[in-house]
Amino acid sequence: MSSRRHRSRDEVVYKGRYVGSVEYHTSRVGYGDASLVVYRFGCQVPEKTGPDFVLVHGIGVSARAYGPTAVELANHGDVYLIDLAGYGRSPRPDRDLTIAEHAGLVGRFLTDKQLDHPVVVGHSMGTQVVAEMAADFPEQVDHIVLIAPVVAPSARSIPKLAGLLLTNGLKEPPSVAAMAVYDYLVRAGIPYMVQQTPHLLGVDLDELAKRITAKTLVICGADDPIVPTVWGAHLATEFQAGWYATVPGPHATMFAAPAKIAALIDEHAHR
Repeated sequence: MSSRRHRSRDEVVYKGRYVGSVEYHTSRVGYGDASLVVYRFGCQVPEKTGPDFVLVHGIGVSARAYGPTAVELANHGDVYLIDLAGYGRSPRPDRDLTIAEHAGLVGRFLTDKQLDHPVVVGHSMGTQVVAEMAADFPEQVDHIVLIAPVVAPSARSIPKLAGLLLTNGLKEPPSVAAMAVYDYLVRAGIPYMVQQTPHLLGVDLDELAKRITAKTLVICGADDPIVPTVWGAHLATEFQAGWYATVPGPHATMFAAPAKIAALIDEHAHR
């Protein structure tokens, strides 16, 4: 692979793009044989009221799943959305990456950016990445948020998970479902998804939670067929310092209730 693809420095890719009226800037940072594309939304108020926020997406999709929530969080602090290696606009690595390796890359990004104890947020598979990072690098983060954490015991097989994903797709707004399908098929691609799925199914958040000292907020959608609210509430109790909240919507709750989720994240940041 060409070293240009993953060179170890920030490279500005786009400038002056917007979600609504909020401007963001895009950079790419390389770490050996893998790269992350990062979207930074600067704080929209003169005086920051919160820390920095780092948002990590789920399997198959990309950072754009967080667009509405990022706009809301930018009223409190700087927001960084990450395209994990092989997802969204991040180049696909030549090898399969485990959840722990994705977590290591996010941890290196936090170190390189010298972010001071940001709140790190994960959605779906991103909750596994964030939880693994919090367990492996406790000195870097003391507040994490897990939105629609996976995988619940009722979904720990490929047929069960696939069926629940299809059911959830019928509950999402058509624009959200179409965005996800495009990311699955065109950006990440089916071969990479097939490689990554066993890693997702192999993570037991109940066990991983016991290694995490960071204050942890678990958020579940009230109409999410993939993550039962009963299991989400139980999972929150497995953390040394855990809280639980339910918001409206199915699995992609960031679109159904972005203002509510941003308010919960900001509240958690001040615990």
